[in-house]
Amino acid sequence: MKAQGNPLQLGLKTEMPPGLQRFLFQLRRNWSTLVGIGIILFFVLIAIFAPLIATHDPVITNLDEQFEAPSTRHFFGTDEVGWDIYSRVIYATRVDFFIAIASVLMAIAIGVPLGGLTGYFSGRFDDILMRILDAFQAFPPLILAMAVVAALGRSIWLVIAVIAFINFPSYLRVVRAEMKSKKESFYAEAARSVGNPSHRLIFRHLIPNCLDPVLAQAPLNAGWAILVAASLSFIGLGVPIPTPEWGSMINDGVGGIVSGEWWISFFPGLAAMLAVLGFNLLSEGLRDIFDPKRMES
Repeated sequence: MKAQGNPLQLGLKTEMPPGLQRFLFQLRRNWSTLVGIGIILFFVLIAIFAPLIATHDPVITNLDEQFEAPSTRHFFGTDEVGWDIYSRVIYATRVDFFIAIASVLMAIAIGVPLGGLTGYFSGRFDDILMRILDAFQAFPPLILAMAVVAALGRSIWLVIAVIAFINFPSYLRVVRAEMKSKKESFYAEAARSVGNPSHRLIFRHLIPNCLDPVLAQAPLNAGWAILVAASLSFIGLGVPIPTPEWGSMINDGVGGIVSGEWWISFFPGLAAMLAVLGFNLLSEGLRDIFDPKRMES
């Protein structure tokens, strides 16, 4: 009767896949990626544990505590209606990160399959779609987002959809270019020779091998999404008040900069800057990891 047990009990060695080993090795060598991951994890933990970290309700006003400077009672001070800035910055992390992550996932869900199909089949449909995207991307992205939100109304889901709609062409183009180079590769020919239909070849074998540049670009687009959401809220077209959002909080404190209430805009602006910095560092690091030649240069 054969001995049974897990591999460790039997003395067998379990090894990581070579690709994961290389990724972790490159990750340890790239300090900017680690810093970016640390910043993002810091904000993710804040978003998860917001009810435990916040000291006040973020949407309850208190006119008796207007324009209080930072203190032990209100760590980041209060604004013109007595909102606790610290608690609102904490809860705004949930809103802004939700917008960033949801818009990136939506853009990837649209752009990657379309890029795979157009890159594999090419032809007239590919040419027409590329010309439409060229015309679409000729508009300044922020102006386009402002026009759509102003026409359709203010809501978190509309902001997410608009940002995703603006971002998906970049994923489409990246995957399309990768697909054109990989569809004639040796493993693609081998998959065809054993009878794989086109849809299985595209979605099972080719697209997974086209995702490295997508994964590197996604954090950059997430940081950009935070900037767009904050910009829309700053001009009154983004997340509706009283929902805490960094852009609207910065706008609330613009007048206070001159009169001395600097903290109203400073702390949400600092949070937005650090979040975007974290995503940008992560994106740059992933580009180095997925393309070792960039790291060597």
